[in-house]
Amino acid sequence: MIKVAPSMLSADFAEMGRDVARLEAWGADIIHLDVMDGTFVPTITFGPAMCAALRKRTKLPLDVHIMVEHPDTYVEQFAEAGADYLVLHREADAHAHRTLQRIREAGMKAGVALNPGTSATEAEYLLELCDMTLVMSVNPGAGGQKFLPGALRKVEWLREQREKRGLAYEIEIDGGINADTARLAVAAGATVLVAGSFVFGAKEPEKAILALREA
Repeated sequence: MIKVAPSMLSADFAEMGRDVARLEAWGADIIHLDVMDGTFVPTITFGPAMCAALRKRTKLPLDVHIMVEHPDTYVEQFAEAGADYLVLHREADAHAHRTLQRIREAGMKAGVALNPGTSATEAEYLLELCDMTLVMSVNPGAGGQKFLPGALRKVEWLREQREKRGLAYEIEIDGGINADTARLAVAAGATVLVAGSFVFGAKEPEKAILALREA
C-alpha cells in the first residue's frame, strides 16, 4: 500500500496545529516534518518543540527528517517529543551506524536519507538498521523545487537490495512529488510519497492526497 506523507514545510506556519489536524481528515497516512538547522542546509525551520506540539494534535505517525549537522545530538530530544520515525542524513553523520542504533534504542523507527549527489551505495552497510530509507529527489532546503529523475535509479536500487537481502524498510521519496512524478516513483519502488505544495497548494487537498495514493 502506498502511503502519503504531506510535508508541514508547505503548511501555514502560523496555523500548524490546524493544518496537521486537517491532514488527518484529508486522508494522510504520515505527517512529514522537515527539520533544518541553517548549517547542513541554508534554511532554518523548527525543532523538537514543534514536534512535541504537533504530537498533541494528531494520532498519525510523525516522520521527522533531520537535515542537521551532528544528528546524534537530537536523538533523545525527538524521542521525548513523540517522533515515530527519525531520519538522518548519511552525509551529516560519520557515525551513522551508531546513531541509527541509538534511534532504535530510544524507541523510534530509524531511517537514512540521501541527497541527490550521494550514491545509494553510501547507505548499503546501514540498511539492516533502517525502517525507512529516504531518497531526496530535489536538493534539500526549500519546497517547490522540480523533480530530479535521477532519484528513480536510487529507488530501484533500494528496492532490489530490500528484496535480495530480505529486509523490510519503507522507501520514501521527497521532492517535486505530484500526480505525475508519483507514478514514476511508485513504479520504481517507492512506498511513501512526501508531498508539500502539491497537497497544501491544492484547492481540494483530500483529492490531491487520493491522487498520490492511486499512483
